[in-house]
Amino acid sequence: MKLPTTTIGDDAAPLLPPVSSYATVTGLLKACHPLPAAAVSVLMAAMVTAVGGRGLMAGAAVVGAVATGQLSVGWCNDRADMRRDSAAGRRDKPLVTGETGPTAVSVAAIVALVLCVTLSMACGLLAGSVHLAGVAAAWWYNLRLKRTVVSWLPYALAFGLLPAFVTLALPGRPWPPLWLMAAAALLGTGAHFVNVLPDIDQDLAAGVNGLPQRLGRRRSVCVAAVLVLASSLVLLVAPDGPVTRPGWAVLSMTVLLCVLALARPVRDADARLPFLAVIGIAAADVVHLLMLSTTIA
Repeated sequence: MKLPTTTIGDDAAPLLPPVSSYATVTGLLKACHPLPAAAVSVLMAAMVTAVGGRGLMAGAAVVGAVATGQLSVGWCNDRADMRRDSAAGRRDKPLVTGETGPTAVSVAAIVALVLCVTLSMACGLLAGSVHLAGVAAAWWYNLRLKRTVVSWLPYALAFGLLPAFVTLALPGRPWPPLWLMAAAALLGTGAHFVNVLPDIDQDLAAGVNGLPQRLGRRRSVCVAAVLVLASSLVLLVAPDGPVTRPGWAVLSMTVLLCVLALARPVRDADARLPFLAVIGIAAADVVHLLMLSTTIA
């Protein structure tokens, strides 16, 4: 007898046996890619604070839109990859272990997306449209572009548009400076090249041939280092006024982390470390932006 299926994207996957409500919730939390989702949401909350110029509810709408967008992207990713993850025996994936089911993940992704659309549009038509363009790019990556040589493009677009969402939601709808969007795009693209490192072998076996997979681990780390360093350089030299000590400190930390990443082999056991380093650099960049808030919008 053929099992019923649920789909997001091209793949259909058999429904797994029912699981408890508690297991479903914990499985959903694991399936949303909690670390990057939380990191992006917290960093955007810090950027909203740095820019200022809005009330508590307006700021909460911006952060809520980003958070729900990240959740929708994370759940969409795990649901779209369910067959490949099962074939690769990914025991870190709740859909593979049965901690949650495909229907629950599909529904969670759609609900989060609806909330994201609602909160984004509450920030204004232009701001909301800009943010949703980035979210759409991330879904497009999950469903199609991750298998192509332009797998980096959705990351560049989605991250590059985040500062615009923050400032366009302000009274007067100002665009951020281009250097800030460029720095965010460079950082996001660098994150793509290190985020895939732990899964490169499984991706290649499953036919996922994005640009990092084509380059391999070592060259992907090199590309990521160049992109992240370029992002920090832009944040250092592009803003008006003299270069600040915090700016030099962030650049020095970025250089040190890049050198350390390039100096050691990238093994399966520590393939996640470069991604964690990029998150740390992003946090330092946002702290730097807190001190440059008058130049952001």
